[in-house]
Amino acid sequence: MKAANFRPDFRHTIRRRLCSAACQGDYVPIDTGNTAWVLASTALVMLMTPGVGLFYGGLVRRKNIVSMIALSFVAFALISLMWVLFGYSLAFGSDIGGLTGGLDFIGLNHVGLDPYGPTTIPGLTFALFQMMFATVTLAILTSVFAERVKLVSFIVFGLLWTTLVYAPVAHWVWGGGWLAAIGAVDFAGGAVVHITAGFSALAVALVIGKRVGFGKELMEPGNIPITMIGVALLWFGWFGFNGGSALATDGLLATNAILVTNTSAAAGALTWMLLSWKDGRPASLGIASGAFAGLAAITPAAGYVGPFAAIVIGVVAGIICYTSLVYRIRKGLDESLDAWSIHGMGGLWGVIATGIFAAAAVNGYSGLLEGNISQFLIQLLAAAVVMIYSLGVSFVLAKAIDATIGLRVREEEEYVGLDISQHGERAYN
Repeated sequence: MKAANFRPDFRHTIRRRLCSAACQGDYVPIDTGNTAWVLASTALVMLMTPGVGLFYGGLVRRKNIVSMIALSFVAFALISLMWVLFGYSLAFGSDIGGLTGGLDFIGLNHVGLDPYGPTTIPGLTFALFQMMFATVTLAILTSVFAERVKLVSFIVFGLLWTTLVYAPVAHWVWGGGWLAAIGAVDFAGGAVVHITAGFSALAVALVIGKRVGFGKELMEPGNIPITMIGVALLWFGWFGFNGGSALATDGLLATNAILVTNTSAAAGALTWMLLSWKDGRPASLGIASGAFAGLAAITPAAGYVGPFAAIVIGVVAGIICYTSLVYRIRKGLDESLDAWSIHGMGGLWGVIATGIFAAAAVNGYSGLLEGNISQFLIQLLAAAVVMIYSLGVSFVLAKAIDATIGLRVREEEEYVGLDISQHGERAYN
C-alpha cells in the first residue's frame, strides 16, 4: 500500500518504521486532508468485515446463519487486539532478513503522531488502516469453516494464521521485505489479502473435509437478501480499501483507484451473469459473485491501471472465478463459500494482470503491454510464492489443530446447526 511516489525497488523501498524528525532526516509535516481521507477509508474498510459476515451468512443454511456472521465479528475483535499487541510489528517493524518485521512496535510502542515514512499521515493512522485489512482477510477465510467448525478451533487457527501467514506476507510486499526489494507491486492486497485467504481456504478444505450430507442433500442459501446486502456493503467499503491505499488525496491516484475498482466490479458482475444465463435464469448470487471477483482482481492493480484495463481485468476475473467454482463443484470439494475460487483465483489473476496492464501514465509503472517484461515476471513470481506459502503453512496449521483440539464439531452438533450447538441462539424464531 504505497503513496503515489513510492517505488518498490531496493533503493526506494520504505523502511516500515516510525521515528522522530531527527531519525527520518527531512521532516514531512502532517497533512490534515490526507489524514482525514485515510481515517475515512479506515471506517469504510472496517465495514467490509461485517459485510463479509452478511455475505457468507446468507449463503449458509438457516440453522447456521448466526454462527457464520459471528465468525466475522470474532475475526474482527481477535485481530484488532493481535494487531495492537504484535501483529503490526511483525508486518511493519524493522526488516529482518526480508522475511519479517522486528518487535520494535510491540504494543504499538514508538508508533505515534510522527509521519509514517515519507507520507503525510501519522503512524497511528497508518497502523489503524492496516489493522482493518488484517481483520477482513481473516473474515474472508471463514468461508471454509462454514457450518462445521468449533469456535475455539477457529480462534486458535485465526491467531496462528494471521501471525504466520498474513503478517509475513504483508511484510514481504508492503513492509520492506524481499518481494518489495525485487520490485513486486500490490497496491491494495491482491497477494497480501486475496491470495493468502483464498489459497489458505483451499488448504483447510483439504483437511477439514466435507459437511455432513454434502453432495447428497440440498444445501440452499438461507437468506439471499442478506447476502446481497453484504455484497453492497463490500462494494461500498472497497472504495476505501483501494482508494485509501493511495494514502493521500493530493492527486489523481485515489480517484483513479476508486474509478477502476467500480469499473472492474461492474464488468465482473455482468460477465458472471452472462455466463450463468445459459442455465435459463441468471441468479442474483451469480451477479454478486461476479462483482466480488472483479473487486478481488482489481485490488492489486487499482493504483497502476486505467479504466479500459479495469474492464478487461473484471471480465477475465468473472470468467476465471466462474470456471473455478464450476470446477470445484465438479470435483466435490467442499470449500463451502468459495473463498478459493473467487478471492484466491481472482487475486492471483489480479497480481499477474498488474504486470500486464500497468501503465506508466497512471503511477509510473509499466507492464508487459508497455514492453516491461521484467515487471511481468516479478509479478508472476510474487503470485506463485504467496500462493505456495499460503497453501503450505495453512495446511500444516489445519493438520496440527485437527490432531490436537480438533477442527470440527460433533456430527450431531452439525446436524442440529451451529447456531444452537455453538451459540445457543436462533436466527429465526
